[in-house]
Amino acid sequence: MQVYPENALTQLEFDKITAILLNHCQTPIGKELVEAMRIHTHQKYIQQALSQTQEYKFIKIASQYFPVDFVVDIRKDIKLLGIPGAQLVGEQWLLIRKLADHMNQVFRWFDAERKQAYSNLYHILEGSYYEKQIIDSIDSIIDERGNVKDNASDDLLKIRGQLFKTRQTLRRVFEKVIAKLAKSGYTADIDESFSNGRRVVAVFSEYKRQVKGFFHGESDSRKTAFIEPEETIELNNEIYELEQEEQREVQRILRALTAELSPYSSLLLTYANIVGTYDFIRAKALLAIDMNGNMPQLHNKASAHLINAYHPLLFLYNKVSGKKTIPVNLQLDDESRILIISGPNAGGKTVSMKTLGLNQVMMQSGLLVPMSELSAMGIYKQLFIQLGDTQNLAFELSTYSSHLMHMKHFIENANGKTLFFIDELGSGSDPHLGGAFAEVILEELSHKHAQGIVTTHYLNLKVMANHNKGIVNGAMQFDEVKLEPLYQLVIGKPGSSYTFAIAERIGLPKNLINRARKLVDTHHFELDKLLNRTEQDLQLVQQERKELNKKLKENDALKQSLQQILDKEKHHQQITLLKEQNRVAEEKFAYNKDMDRKLKQIALDWKKSEKKEVVIKNLYNLLFKKNDAIVINKLAKKVDKNFKETNSPIVIGAKVKLKKNYQVGEVLEIKGKRAIVKVGQLPMNIDLIDLMTVEEIKNSKP
Repeated sequence: MQVYPENALTQLEFDKITAILLNHCQTPIGKELVEAMRIHTHQKYIQQALSQTQEYKFIKIASQYFPVDFVVDIRKDIKLLGIPGAQLVGEQWLLIRKLADHMNQVFRWFDAERKQAYSNLYHILEGSYYEKQIIDSIDSIIDERGNVKDNASDDLLKIRGQLFKTRQTLRRVFEKVIAKLAKSGYTADIDESFSNGRRVVAVFSEYKRQVKGFFHGESDSRKTAFIEPEETIELNNEIYELEQEEQREVQRILRALTAELSPYSSLLLTYANIVGTYDFIRAKALLAIDMNGNMPQLHNKASAHLINAYHPLLFLYNKVSGKKTIPVNLQLDDESRILIISGPNAGGKTVSMKTLGLNQVMMQSGLLVPMSELSAMGIYKQLFIQLGDTQNLAFELSTYSSHLMHMKHFIENANGKTLFFIDELGSGSDPHLGGAFAEVILEELSHKHAQGIVTTHYLNLKVMANHNKGIVNGAMQFDEVKLEPLYQLVIGKPGSSYTFAIAERIGLPKNLINRARKLVDTHHFELDKLLNRTEQDLQLVQQERKELNKKLKENDALKQSLQQILDKEKHHQQITLLKEQNRVAEEKFAYNKDMDRKLKQIALDWKKSEKKEVVIKNLYNLLFKKNDAIVINKLAKKVDKNFKETNSPIVIGAKVKLKKNYQVGEVLEIKGKRAIVKVGQLPMNIDLIDLMTVEEIKNSKP
């Protein structure tokens, strides 16, 4: 992206974003990638960078482990490895081994499922591979403390074996000498010491001539002399020669190991760069989490549709101080190319402008931005900025002259891929003349299809936006009752500067304010007053709209709750119906099963029994008993409807009811415990206990 002027990114405070990123980085390579960060214009690169950061953000939010533990910069050691004849020492090999092991963890982390879920992060590993031979070769030579192993070669094993034996012999001989000299009273407070790597005995200086051996020197006080006993001189010489042989063999082994792994120097350098790249992405993800950054929809065209967007640095500052940050909603495209923001000073005009500028630069640098995921951002190839006082003393340019120099560059170089920001367009000159120039500049930028935001207090620019296609008004809201800014950007209408309201707020004398009002052009004052009233009315409408939306949401919630209750009740009824149907089906199944069993038993009885009439009776009872019960129930209902029971004694001529079949008849004769009852035209002989006296209910239908 082409940026004008040179300090444009500093004006947008992008340098503060990079400073935060640097603090999040753990590796020198990651910090180098931050400092080398570019504002890209290719959609493919931007999309991939955003996706990588988004994927790492998901990993952090889900508290998953990703191997980013190797933070040491060993590129110099790796480059030394690639130089013929070079030799790496033990500590260097431990770092190289740690890097290779770290990359092994990274490759293993990306299993089949994660390769698909985090495809953009895995893309960094494409073209590379894990080489097991690096660790195997190092482990065969170097131990965990960075020393060459005894079995690294046969010669080294032999030399170190001889060294061990010789040192043991030296120790025994030396202890004997010490004991002998101590017994003679020659040794000082310290029995022994070392001089030039050789073991010496410490004796009092007055006895140094009584001890045979090689004199190595005296203490600072000259009270103690250090002598190598003649019994140990040959052993020390032998140990010295063996140590020299050991050192030469170790160097030979290390040179051989360096030569063996030299072909992997480029692969190891790739490993180091991969580790640094993941650290860089990690830093971007941590920044996104801090500022609630998201990945907007990316379009390969010049446009910006910000939904609930925050100024990144203001959001972080307010987050620490516990303040609320007001989001910005705005849109720039070919239909709405230029947004003119008006309103009171310190009302948030510049912040709203910088919100788009800083977020746009961050997004095209591959950083997630603090806005809704529903936002859509395009790609611009030029960024022009003119903010604040641009007076240039070196070139003897006034503020307004410098302002016009910037505008000249804007007009000459702007095109349909340009995003520009101008703070207080036309300021620094006569309001009428400056306003005229500002209007012409905006028309020219609009004709070139450049997109941008302009802040102003000029009324002519506010009016211009209503008559020129592609230019839109925007206003920063102000609470005239409380006399304080609301920092809320409203698109589609101009805003008042609230000059007199702010003057009242800071406590200027009312007589001065009234005198100033009289000096203002009547039409100008009326227009500003109209803007005030319009904005306050709009705020009232917005407040009522919020209340209405709140009521609608409450209504929807109640409707949803009622529907849930109805659905629950309907579900309960369906369950009850199904249970009843299941019960009936089970009873029917049980009845059919029992009937089948009984019929089989009757068929078996028919074959075996000689009394066929008993079997037939049982069959009749089985098949028709239920029907008889139904008939009896019907008769019982009819009798109970026409007759009522009485406690009268059973006598001849009385009406009685048969308890078993609910038939009614007249008693003709009584014989002991039985009676002859006429039922219809048939006389029946029935036990008195099975009879109940009844009387007919009057007005009952037969």
